[in-house]
Amino acid sequence: MSLKAFHIVFVIVTTLTALFCGAWLCYEYSSSKDLSQLLGGLLSFVAAAGLVWYGKVVLRKLKHISYL
Repeated sequence: MSLKAFHIVFVIVTTLTALFCGAWLCYEYSSSKDLSQLLGGLLSFVAAAGLVWYGKVVLRKLKHISYL
């Protein structure tokens, strides 16, 4: 597995994890009204956006490397 393929898998898995955690924390906030859960959920969504940006930068930088 090349560095490029690893980064694609890594970014997809971590982005999905961040989105799941963000949704879960926002759902928990709706029942408990604890602001720390809302903040955690929002930070998870920001992290997911940052991971998408990171993935785009890495793919652009590694465009000359094959996926194998």
